[in-house]
Order: sequence, then structure tokens, then C-alpha cells
Amino acid sequence: MNAINFNEARVMITWAGQTGDLPDTVDFRASDLQIKRWATEAVRTGGVPGIDIDARADCRDFVVDRFVANAVRPYPLIQVRPKTPFG
Repeated sequence: MNAINFNEARVMITWAGQTGDLPDTVDFRASDLQIKRWATEAVRTGGVPGIDIDARADCRDFVVDRFVANAVRPYPLIQVRPKTPFG
């Protein structure tokens, strides 16, 4: 995994019971709306390894969780997930 700047984060998306990370990092300070739009577009176009393409994807009602770096995960993480477990 490449080094991540202190203001960047990995984005983990859960969609239809599948989970994957966006290939590129994003600004940790991006708005929830921006994050949801990026996640939606990535799932619609097949841009998330581990998640099947779904042209009907819509993350508008999803939850965005943010986690700072820690000893176990040395980079910030943003999770985009449905309100209910396992999408």
C-alpha cells in the first residue's frame, strides 16, 4: 500500500453485501455528499475492486463513517455503508 498524506483517506464501500476500496485516496475533509457521489459513481462504473458493477447504485441514503489513523491502521479511513448491516 502506498504512503498516504495526513489529509488523505482510503474509502471502503459496502454495496449489496460486497465490500471494496476505491483505488485512489480522497481528501479526508471532503463532504459526506461528495463521498456518497464518488461511491455511487464508482459502483455504477465498476471502479471498486471487489464490488460488481451496478448501474442502479445509489449511495444517497448511506452512512459515512470517518476514522483517524491508529496503530493498527496507519491511515485515515472513510467507510460508506448502508444504514443496515451487510447492505
